[in-house]
Amino acid sequence: MAGSAASPTSLVELTISCRNLRDTDVFSKSDPLCVVFYQPFGSKEWTELKRTECIDNTLNPDFATKIPLTYHFEEQQNLKFKLFDVDSNSPSLDNHDYLGECECTLAQIVSSRTLQKSLLDRSHPGDSGYIIITAEELSSCKEEIVVQFLGRNLENRGWFCSTINPFLEFYKANEDGTFTLVHRTEHVRGAEDPVWKEFSIPLRSFCSGDYDRNIKVVCNNFKVNGSHKHIGTFYTTVKKIIEGPGGETPLWLINEQRKMQKGSSYKNSGEVFVNKAHIRQVFSFLDYLKGGMEINAFIAIDFTASNGDPKSPQSLHFLHSQTPNQYVRAITSVGEIIEDYDTDKFFPVLGFGARMPPDYTQVSHEFFVNGDPSNPFCHRVQGVLEAYYNCLNRVQLYGPTNFAPIVNHVARFAASNKDGDKYFILLILTDGIITDMPQTKEAIVNASSLPLSIIIVGVGNADFDNMEELDGDVVRLSSNGRYASRDIVQFVPFRDFLKGIGDPRTARLRLAREVLAEIPDQVVSYMKAKNIPPQPPKVNEAHLPSDHTAIDA
Repeated sequence: MAGSAASPTSLVELTISCRNLRDTDVFSKSDPLCVVFYQPFGSKEWTELKRTECIDNTLNPDFATKIPLTYHFEEQQNLKFKLFDVDSNSPSLDNHDYLGECECTLAQIVSSRTLQKSLLDRSHPGDSGYIIITAEELSSCKEEIVVQFLGRNLENRGWFCSTINPFLEFYKANEDGTFTLVHRTEHVRGAEDPVWKEFSIPLRSFCSGDYDRNIKVVCNNFKVNGSHKHIGTFYTTVKKIIEGPGGETPLWLINEQRKMQKGSSYKNSGEVFVNKAHIRQVFSFLDYLKGGMEINAFIAIDFTASNGDPKSPQSLHFLHSQTPNQYVRAITSVGEIIEDYDTDKFFPVLGFGARMPPDYTQVSHEFFVNGDPSNPFCHRVQGVLEAYYNCLNRVQLYGPTNFAPIVNHVARFAASNKDGDKYFILLILTDGIITDMPQTKEAIVNASSLPLSIIIVGVGNADFDNMEELDGDVVRLSSNGRYASRDIVQFVPFRDFLKGIGDPRTARLRLAREVLAEIPDQVVSYMKAKNIPPQPPKVNEAHLPSDHTAIDA
C-alpha cells in the first residue's frame, strides 16, 4: 500500500582500512586521512559525512574512527571515499595532497561484508593502492522471548456475570520508577483457568535487554465498554520467567484492595504459571545477506493493448529519446537497487498480454521478453531495457491482463528453494485492472508460504482499487476461505510519484524507496516462519598482504 513504507532496516558501522597508498612525502611516509561523502536522498550532490582520524607515517592505515550509517534496503545509497595526505592543521581539503578515491553503494558493502576496491587518481594513473571497507550491524540486543502463560482459579467478583474474560498486561520498569506498557495479551472468554496464546517480543522492547529488570504483570477482566476490572498483579523478571516452565511455582495475583478488605484471610486472587518460555536470537535481513542468501529478481511487463500504440505519444509504451516512459523509469528505479543484491546480475524478464510472432494469433500471458526461451536472462538493468525496447517492435499488444500465470511461474522456482539460501522478488509493471483476480488471489495465497515477495507498480492513470486488495497491509488476503500465511505483496501507483510534494526529478528514487521498503521484513518473516537461521557469515576471499591482519567484522 502506498505510504506504508517501513522504518530504516538497520544501523550499520563502517570500518575503513587502506593498503599500499601512494607516498607523497619526501622524508617520511604519507599521513593519510579518509573523508566519506554521501548523496542525500533525491540529490546528486556529494555531501561530506565524516572524516577519520589522521594516522601519521603509514601507507597501510587501519582507521579507528567508525562511520555510522542508517542502512535502507529500498534506497541506492551512494558513497564516496577520498584519501588525503595531511600536510597541516587546515580543515580545507584543498590544502592536503590527494591520494585517490573510490565510489560504491552501501548495498555493495553490506552484501560483500568486506569490500575491497582500488583507489583511482586520474592525475596518477598508476597504482594508488586499495581500500577495504567492512560493515557491521549495530544492535543493542538481538534476542526475543517466546513465552506462554496460563492461569488458575482467577477470582470472579462480578455480581451478575458468572464468567470472566481475563487478559494480561506487561509493563517494564523505567529507571525513574515508572512503568511502560510493552505487551498485552488477548482476553480469554469465560475462563477462570485461562490459557493465553504464546507470544514473542524482542527483549529490547520487553525489558531493555536486561534479564533482571522488573516486569509488572497486571491481570484484568475484560469489559466491552473499556471499564476493565482489576483481578490482580504480580512482579517478575525475564530471568525468572525462563526458569519457570515445567515447575509448579505459581505467580500469585495480588489485589491490594481485596487484601485490605479481607486482611489476614486473603491469600491471592488467582495464580499464573509459565507454561513455556525460551529465549531465541533475532536475526536481521543483514544476517541472512552476510550468510550468503541470494536474491533473485524476476521482472514482468504488461504488453496489453490498453497501454496504447507504442508509436503514439499518448502510449505508456511510447519510446522517446529524451523522456523515458513510465515503464522505463520504473524498471530503472527498482532494478538498480535490486541489482546490487543479485549475485550474477542476470534477470529473467517475462511479458504478458501480447500476441506472439510469427502468426500473431495466440495471446501469451507468460513469454520471455528477450525472445529466447532457452536463455531468458537479461544482464543488468540495461539489458532489461534493451530487451524491452526490442520486444515492443516484435509483439502485438493485446490482452487481457492476467497475473496468475506469471505469479505461478515464479512461485515454482521459489517452491524449489525453500531452505533459505535463495529469496525471490517478482516485480510486475502493469497499466490495467486485473482480469483474473480470483486466480491471482489464489496464486498469491499459495505463494505466501514461499520465499517470495511480489512488487506491483501501477503505470498510468487506471483505476487500481483492486490492487489494494492484493496488498494485504490492511486486510489479510484470502482465497476460497484460505488466508495468506504472510503479506508478500506491495502495490504502488507510479502516478503518486509524479505529482504532489517533492522534486519530480527524484520520482524514481522515491518510487524505489516505497516499493522496496517492505522486502527486508518479508524476508525475515519467511525465515522466522520456517525456523531458518542464517548461515555463518561468509569469509571474504580477498586476502591482505601477509604483513597485515585482515579485517573481519
